[in-house]
Amino acid sequence: MPDAPDSPQSSAAPGPSDAPAAPGQDGFLKVLGRGDVLALAFGAMIGFGWIVLTGDFIDAAGSAGAAVAFVIGGVVIALVGLTYAELVAAMPRAGGEHHYALRALGARGAFTASWAMVLGYVSVVAFEAVAVPQTLGYLLPGAMEAGHLWTVADYDVSAAQVAVGVLAAVVMTGVNYIGIRPAGVFQTIAVLFLLAAGAAMVAGAAVGGSAATMEPLFTGGVSGMFVVLVAVPFLFVGFDVIPQSASEIRLPFRQVGRLLVVSVACAAAWYVMIMLTAGAALGPEELTAADLASADAMAALWNSPAMGNLLVVGGLAGLLTSWNAFLIGGSRLLYAMAESRMVPAWFGRLHPRFRTPGNALLFIGALSVLAPLFGRPMLVWLVDAGGVNIVIAYIVVAVSFLVLRRREPGMERPFRTAAGPAVGVAALLLSFGLLVLYLPGMPAALVWPSEWVIVGAWWIAGLAMMARLPKVAPGADAEERLIAEIERRTGRK
Repeated sequence: MPDAPDSPQSSAAPGPSDAPAAPGQDGFLKVLGRGDVLALAFGAMIGFGWIVLTGDFIDAAGSAGAAVAFVIGGVVIALVGLTYAELVAAMPRAGGEHHYALRALGARGAFTASWAMVLGYVSVVAFEAVAVPQTLGYLLPGAMEAGHLWTVADYDVSAAQVAVGVLAAVVMTGVNYIGIRPAGVFQTIAVLFLLAAGAAMVAGAAVGGSAATMEPLFTGGVSGMFVVLVAVPFLFVGFDVIPQSASEIRLPFRQVGRLLVVSVACAAAWYVMIMLTAGAALGPEELTAADLASADAMAALWNSPAMGNLLVVGGLAGLLTSWNAFLIGGSRLLYAMAESRMVPAWFGRLHPRFRTPGNALLFIGALSVLAPLFGRPMLVWLVDAGGVNIVIAYIVVAVSFLVLRRREPGMERPFRTAAGPAVGVAALLLSFGLLVLYLPGMPAALVWPSEWVIVGAWWIAGLAMMARLPKVAPGADAEERLIAEIERRTGRK
């Protein structure tokens, strides 16, 4: 992946030479260094799904089949990531794909990508709010069952689960509200703990794992691998948090592109490791029956419940890193949409002291407060509903990448993806392939009515807002023309 040497800063965003403590041209503080960026993206991709869903994946495809599916999924996401890497280096502004699509496809294309990705981010944040009490229920058996409230899809929702999930949502939103630097430090510490837990699982597989336990290596055939692949967009979403926070990164733009690709490779390696080590510990039936399959696998590898609890704490760290990153990404994307007048200006207000999009953070935090009310069934609903929207955003970004390569070959690209058109076409076709997996009749189709209701309600609201947007042609000045036209219309009212 050859890339061009760092070039003078473009007018699209303030450069990395800006003082870290001073607001850039768009008002954000540029404080994130190399370690912060890598921790942000990797931690976003390594959430809690690997603790909860491992048994389902191995049951569907076998331990080796699930690992292969994650390799395939990692290749797909890496190709998409390469398109992002070039675009973020060329247009390093808060909002990421919003600006890429606006320049390449115009206002409607930008809204489609942004609105889809916002639901993807919100779904992950809400997923974590539900997963926290599930985690504590493993560590403190019986504690999360107190105070039965109601039943959702045959699952009993308790007052304890709701209280813990709501409290966690409030705390995480608060940490992000007071600034990117506290959120970045928190992210780095949590990722280090997560890596320590992963190292312990690898060591346990070497000591107590068995190749015989992994049999059969492949089950379910192609359909089984599709079950795993359909979760890939949800589990790998996170590298795109780098473009969302680009205005707060103090690195040469070329390095930002490289770190994005590295983060995807690290996440793919992590998921493959989890599938193989869990498969070496317990059979598919035992993993499927477990509430937290990876934790039970860790306990079996070390023959110690305490080690299972250690992995759960590591999973909790992963949960918090993912939660933290998507609060950052989602709020910056809503901020960018507000700056372009696509959503109410309320979302685009930066806190005067903390320099964070406080209102956008409060909005996402409020949605995450609602998720624990639905209990564990919401976990699966959010994976699929969020995943299909993430893939839609990836498709729009791949199209934007190809359009800009053709229309603006001379655009400054500090990071230039080798074989760009081929990579863009591959990313586009493979993303379409992932999208097909969610359609009716496919093995991993969205579930009616729960998942379709989430997706449908979101897009009914989105289409209503999109219909009000003026038809602004793409171009480097598309945002300025869009703002001017909206203000002209508003002025007439």
